[in-house]
Amino acid sequence: MRALLQRVTEAQVAVDGVVIGQCGPGLMILVCAMQGDDEASADKLAQRVAKLRMFADDAGKTNLSIKDIGGSALVVSQFTLAADTSRGNRPGFSLAAPP
Repeated sequence: MRALLQRVTEAQVAVDGVVIGQCGPGLMILVCAMQGDDEASADKLAQRVAKLRMFADDAGKTNLSIKDIGGSALVVSQFTLAADTSRGNRPGFSLAAPP
């Protein structure tokens, strides 16, 4: 699995002007399932993300996890994270898991 994490004060996803997902302070996570990934891969990623210290403590040091701050996450599927740009001018997505 591949994931791109971004700290946010708020984030939302809208489809046709209707908000279908949102989160308050926490993380916006783009996730790509790769070929060969399984439920164990997803669990491992989720546990790792929950423990990452990406938020500032009272001293201003990046020392707190999303769990520590009581934050939330907006997780969005993004197959383009599997892009292979090693050859030519057109990225390949054959490494991404099928929908």
